[in-house]
Amino acid sequence: MMKTQVYLPQAELEELHRIAKRKKRAVADLIREAIRAAWLRAEPKGPVALCSGQLRGTSSEHDGAFDEP
Repeated sequence: MMKTQVYLPQAELEELHRIAKRKKRAVADLIREAIRAAWLRAEPKGPVALCSGQLRGTSSEHDGAFDEP
């Protein structure tokens, strides 16, 4: 990990400190999390779909999802 410096308005920094204290987390951790959520590719969570086409029907009809109409 590398160190960097960020300038924030005083009010935003104070609010960040309040949130960090309430959540019992470091301000730097909150900033890293926000950067990942807003700008970087999110890590996949849970199952990943294998279908690239449009699904028809509901999950109860999954056996026929790719049948021709």
